Amino acid sequence: MPVSFDLLRTFLAVHRAGSVTRAAELLQLSQPTVTAQIKALERALDRPLFERRPRGMAPTAAADRLARRVAGPLDALEEFVGDDTGADAFARAVHLGGPAELVAARVLPCLAPLVRDGLQLRVALGLPGDLAAALTDGRLDLAVSTVRPRQAGLHAEPLCDEEFVLVAAPPCADADVDRAPLVAYAENLPILRRYWRTVFGRRLTRAPALVVPDLRGVLAAVAAGAGVTVLPRYLCAADLAAGRLRVLREPELPPINTLYLVSRAGTVHPAAATVRDRLRRAGRTWS
Repeated sequence: MPVSFDLLRTFLAVHRAGSVTRAAELLQLSQPTVTAQIKALERALDRPLFERRPRGMAPTAAADRLARRVAGPLDALEEFVGDDTGADAFARAVHLGGPAELVAARVLPCLAPLVRDGLQLRVALGLPGDLAAALTDGRLDLAVSTVRPRQAGLHAEPLCDEEFVLVAAPPCADADVDRAPLVAYAENLPILRRYWRTVFGRRLTRAPALVVPDLRGVLAAVAAGAGVTVLPRYLCAADLAAGRLRVLREPELPPINTLYLVSRAGTVHPAAATVRDRLRRAGRTWS
């Protein structure tokens, strides 16, 4: 039975967004209209396309097959019927999440030219678990995560590696690192503990002198002489070059952490795909 363009367009929006609410926002339709169109398409195809769950819509295998078949033609048709101003690809806002420090230092400068060209970008800052949950329920299109998510329905690809360095301001650079005040972004010293275990081969058991829940605050405090810390090299590169910080150890194999670019499995809408491709290219130069 033939089905209309509108039904397929609504289906693809729900498949990409993972929820009726998010799809309705993207399509500027009411939620009842989106629900009715999905039901109409399911009747026309005589098969279920989604499982209704408390936190969104889970596509069936039939829905995944249909999305693969119609995504390219529908995206091409929407581009064709646009006004050809170059802004059509950015007709929908992209909802992107990530850690505050990385977003500020790398992601936003990378995407600024796209915003200038018409991209509508909405940014959420948070921890990996919160970002994964937001992706799953459709509140985010993409996320940069410091850990690989394990939730079903999410696709993660390595974006880049970040190197960790032990640093202090010059007045503290000659201090005994086992006695110098520790500055951390969390009470349990996750980055510092990992560095001590990897580089020094022993556990770090001291409590931090200062805790700031933002690595940019940690950087500012250490540059001002508060003590020692471990930071991603990209975050403190300018301070190292300017002499405001010094690297205290140069191990042969420095600790690294892989960052991941995460999306829901399946297709993403064109604007999100443009952002994803831009981040992929930039990530090759970030390691």
